[in-house]
Amino acid sequence: MTINSNQNSLFQKIEQVRRRQGKIRDTHINLAHGSGGKAMRDLIDDVFVKTFDNPILSQLEDQATFDLASLSQYGNRLAFTTDSYVVDPLFFPGSDIGELAVNGTINDLAVSGAKPLYLTCSVILEEGLPVETLRCVVSSMQQAAQKAGVQIVTGDTKVVNRGCADKLFINTAGIGIIPPNIDISPRNIQPGDVVIINGEIGNHGTAILIARGELALETDIESDCQPLHELVAEIIKVCPQIHAMRDATRGGLATVLNEFALTANVGIRINENAIPIREEVNGVCEILGLEPLYLANEGKIVIIAPPEKADLILAAMQNHPTGKQASIIGEIIPTPPGIVLLKTAFGAERIIDMLVGDQLPRIC
Repeated sequence: MTINSNQNSLFQKIEQVRRRQGKIRDTHINLAHGSGGKAMRDLIDDVFVKTFDNPILSQLEDQATFDLASLSQYGNRLAFTTDSYVVDPLFFPGSDIGELAVNGTINDLAVSGAKPLYLTCSVILEEGLPVETLRCVVSSMQQAAQKAGVQIVTGDTKVVNRGCADKLFINTAGIGIIPPNIDISPRNIQPGDVVIINGEIGNHGTAILIARGELALETDIESDCQPLHELVAEIIKVCPQIHAMRDATRGGLATVLNEFALTANVGIRINENAIPIREEVNGVCEILGLEPLYLANEGKIVIIAPPEKADLILAAMQNHPTGKQASIIGEIIPTPPGIVLLKTAFGAERIIDMLVGDQLPRIC
């Protein structure tokens, strides 16, 4: 069959229309934006594709594809994680739900020693959400991703009826590559190891608490939301034999230490005077009867390392912007197994148990 010039011109016009990037004209999210039709395509094109623009995402397939050779140059094992973010409010001092979603997923990869490479972004939108609010969150995600050197390569969008969600929820998944000869796991923890943290605890939890406006309190505390993969890379340079590492998010420092103690069947003793914490955070906790050791963080890692490497690790951390306040806060002890002890400022010891509930829900 011969295609004449008129048919060819028609095909070209059809292809131009097909490839034309949609533009959303609504000011608020409605159910049509989750219908799978043109309204949804316009939302995805105008808000997500245009903002996250990269060669993998632009294919607009149901999955992101990349060749294995591009991954194997970084290492020989894959790290894969996923997390969901329902923080309230969406915007808070120092950060927002978008930056939080990107950095939180990056940090979950980083604490395995992996180099983060690719992220997904799936959103659940409540009918009535201002489109401008969504644009701000997506822009924040892209800025955080660019800063960290990762790409957001695929995702999904769902819309639910008004009242069936609270404005905006985000799910992210991440892929990273672990370099050879890196084995970071709580099963490696041994008596005599030191406990190190990279800075002040409780800032994120306190910032969220104040931002909710339910209390007549004012502070200048901001969330510590930040990516930690570059700091982890510097630590691994001086000590590839890191025994364990975890970011202290929900449940805070106390929860991470309890998880380590239970998994490795060891005791942990930490020194209250050595733990970096702002006076304002302590003050808020005293007023409200909260324990700062359980407050959430979004830019803090807890490291368990061999004692002979402690000074090298500490120096490397303190030379990095996200580790300037790094401190050795405790040690691993053989007994009592599975128990975390806090040596108080008065010299006494008390048990820091696993938190039963949640001091502050919807913190991330």
